[in-house]
Amino acid sequence: MRVLAVRGKARLEKGFKMNAAGLRELHPTDEQNEVGLEQFQIPVGAKNYITPAGYRKLKTELLDLLDHERPDVVRTVAWAAANGDRSENADYIYGKRRLRAIDKRIRFLTQRLDQAQIVDSRCQENLDQVFFGAMVTYALEDGAEHSVTIVGVDEINLEQGYVSWVAPIARALLKAKLGDLVTLQTPTGTVQIEVLKIQYPDQS
Repeated sequence: MRVLAVRGKARLEKGFKMNAAGLRELHPTDEQNEVGLEQFQIPVGAKNYITPAGYRKLKTELLDLLDHERPDVVRTVAWAAANGDRSENADYIYGKRRLRAIDKRIRFLTQRLDQAQIVDSRCQENLDQVFFGAMVTYALEDGAEHSVTIVGVDEINLEQGYVSWVAPIARALLKAKLGDLVTLQTPTGTVQIEVLKIQYPDQS
């Protein structure tokens, strides 16, 4: 059994939220959710790794904004602008605000997709080792078992156990093998994790 050590405390920042395993992951604030501007940071010089499903989801959202939502809002703003005093026109004011948010999201999605490097974990050959796209089941020192799936920074979903590859728990698990013990230094102390199971998408 190999023992891997990962040092470096997870940063305590506004917007961090505790996941089921008691480890921290970036999470958008309510204000960000309202306008859809979850701009998670990618380490400087790093590639924007993303799963095929994550790429399709971002592309679908971008096309929906371009083909449907933005044109609808533009029509609403034009209609509201023709109805008199714009300073007291709620439809116009809200429409312009929403249009700015949509345009910002479009720029963000376009940039993310341009920078994306798709990693299809169905092609992974080392099935007994943790790489991007793996779903890992691990046990904490108290015996509690948890599962996380390592995905891109734009695919985080804590409720489903999706954590980004830059998250402390993912960094600790990456390259670990079945049965390894991984030591992670968290803000609340040292946590030792045992890798119990490694799964990748169906390769059939």
